[in-house]
Amino acid sequence: MVETQTPEVDYTLNNPDTLTKYKTAAGISHKVLEAVTALCVEGEKIVEICQKGDQLLDEEIAKVYKGKKIAKGISHPTTVSPSSYVTPYTPLVSDAAEAEITLKAGEIVKIQLGAQIDGFGTIVCDMHVVAKKDAAKEVITGREADLIVATHYANELLLRLMVPAGLLAQGTDEEKAKAAAKKPPTQSYMSDLLEKIAKAYDCKVVENTTSWMFDRNEIEGNKKIILVPGEGVRGEGVPDVGEVWGVEVGLSLGSGKVKNLDHRTTLHRRTTTTYGLKRPSSRQTLSEVVKKFGTFPFSLRQLDDEKSAKVGVVECVRGGVLRQYEPAGETDGSPVSRLLSTVAITKNGLTKLAAPAPIDLELYKSDKKIEDEEILKILEQPLARSTGNKKSKSKKKKTTTAGEE
Repeated sequence: MVETQTPEVDYTLNNPDTLTKYKTAAGISHKVLEAVTALCVEGEKIVEICQKGDQLLDEEIAKVYKGKKIAKGISHPTTVSPSSYVTPYTPLVSDAAEAEITLKAGEIVKIQLGAQIDGFGTIVCDMHVVAKKDAAKEVITGREADLIVATHYANELLLRLMVPAGLLAQGTDEEKAKAAAKKPPTQSYMSDLLEKIAKAYDCKVVENTTSWMFDRNEIEGNKKIILVPGEGVRGEGVPDVGEVWGVEVGLSLGSGKVKNLDHRTTLHRRTTTTYGLKRPSSRQTLSEVVKKFGTFPFSLRQLDDEKSAKVGVVECVRGGVLRQYEPAGETDGSPVSRLLSTVAITKNGLTKLAAPAPIDLELYKSDKKIEDEEILKILEQPLARSTGNKKSKSKKKKTTTAGEE
């Protein structure tokens, strides 16, 4: 009898199915992000918005890859972070005080969420200025406009710095080879450029803002880039063709320094550590986490019994089988921004899979601007090589600023 071996599945971007799954997950992330953003108005409770977001994610995920033996689910629960919060925030129904927290008109909230298909997760974070209830859309001015416009350009710059050196070079073979031989930008160079943009708008880059390489079932891969790292903190990694990254940028109207907040940790993620849990409640919690979320982040709110989950996670965190994401905010309470895009790097350049909605600069009026020639030059660079079938679309598209696609 001849043994037949199951062929090994190629999970890299070389397999078109991989990119299709990423794009399917991204489509869901975008659709739900748009719906959740519309829910973020004055007086609404954050916990209820998060619950609705997760419900919408589940509903949309259920519609794809029906009947196929493919794991799918939420890659990041819906989080809505108030103005000065740096990290994703998702309160619990059972924490009475936090469950009553509502959105205030004029504050900048950060909405983060994501879906995964077959372990290929896309996470997106966008910012939103909370509108007054039943009020027409207003033009944002002043310091909030400075922060949002600065973050937009910082994000566009960082995305361009993620494109491998020489990948999109044009000209003779010699010119292309020369461009490809250039060293990739270092993390300190990236930080310096972003700090220059922040300074132009009288902002600061939030310390330790981290971009990670994504792998299948892993949103904190073996490469990371840390902007403005604190003492003793360092990232390592140069983006390369064939990789998927979660690219993050965050700015502050204050110091840019971060402190832990006096809130319960509600966001966790399973690690690869194994540990013999002694308490039945801990084992039950871990079992539910593995079944529902695998190694993706989850909120205690998503577990069947929130109150027993609060007890069950204690030993799991102590034993290292769950990692907790402690809530953190700007040390001086100033507003902070955050954008997160999931991008794929292919031979044609950088593809935004799940990314914040394009900014309408007519709605954000800042009296400040970027004058640094080096930065303006980078912002003019494309993210990807132009492909023929998009020419007709690009003619119709009106470009408003340097850095817009």
